[in-house]
Amino acid sequence: MGNKLVSYLPAFMRKSKIFNEIFRGEEKALKAVEASIEEVQQQLNIDTATWGLELYEAELGIKTDLSKDLEERRSVIKSKWRGTGKADARLIQLVAEAYSNGQVQVSFDGAIVISFVGTRGVPPNIGDLEAAINEIKPAHLPFSFRFNYLTWSEFDGFNRSWQAWDDLNLTWEQLEAYKEAI
Repeated sequence: MGNKLVSYLPAFMRKSKIFNEIFRGEEKALKAVEASIEEVQQQLNIDTATWGLELYEAELGIKTDLSKDLEERRSVIKSKWRGTGKADARLIQLVAEAYSNGQVQVSFDGAIVISFVGTRGVPPNIGDLEAAINEIKPAHLPFSFRFNYLTWSEFDGFNRSWQAWDDLNLTWEQLEAYKEAI
């Protein structure tokens, strides 16, 4: 803002030390207010909220777990928010996608089957997803997860030597969930 407020004064008053000091203090206070407003606006969006997540969790009846990172907490909040209404395949899909950050397919075959088709491996917060599904699904229906892993045919398609794979220094779990494009 600089001397923006002083620029509104008549020319003969702009050189006044008193007015310049008053406006300098006012500008500092206004900048602090603007920063506070920006901070609150960030809390209104789940994707940018930090300390505001506790408010969302309280509103939705979610136990705050500060040991989880912000992304995991956000996915629990989004899932809970989406998880209201009739428990059909679309609702379960929305909830599961909020947790996995990838595409899922939901099918019913005497049980609910949630297949992770957009990601490989087990999502990091699978326990939270399991709890969310248990909360929204009909109590009499069991459910299971199907995870997507790297297949041997995909593995062969990478056109890498065994030494090149070894140089990546991946654990078996990391290799199973390897995501590089073929």
